[in-house]
Amino acid sequence: MILSLMDQYSSSLDAVFQALADPTRRAVVWRLGQGVASVGDLAEPFDMALPSFMKHIRMLEAAGLIHTQKAGRVRQCRIDEARLTVVGEWLDDQRALWESRTDRLDRFVTNKEQGR
Repeated sequence: MILSLMDQYSSSLDAVFQALADPTRRAVVWRLGQGVASVGDLAEPFDMALPSFMKHIRMLEAAGLIHTQKAGRVRQCRIDEARLTVVGEWLDDQRALWESRTDRLDRFVTNKEQGR
């Protein structure tokens, strides 16, 4: 069962979690959760050169977390909510797995205590 769950998610989750491992990229995703923004607006709070910031944008885009579109000289970014749904589903599966394990442990401990 565990291996089938891993197979189901691994190809899409590896890139997503790698992208979200960096605090700058997590901040960008959080900001885009509020709405579309230009690369310049997204880069503003960070103390780094624009080419360095663009590496973060490209990694988020490669992971499928965001989409960019150039309009004239401005590159607009928007979040891909469907991609984040994949992460949410995986976390829900993990939560259910661990809750079932803790429920079994609770039953085991309760039965042992009642058997005394």
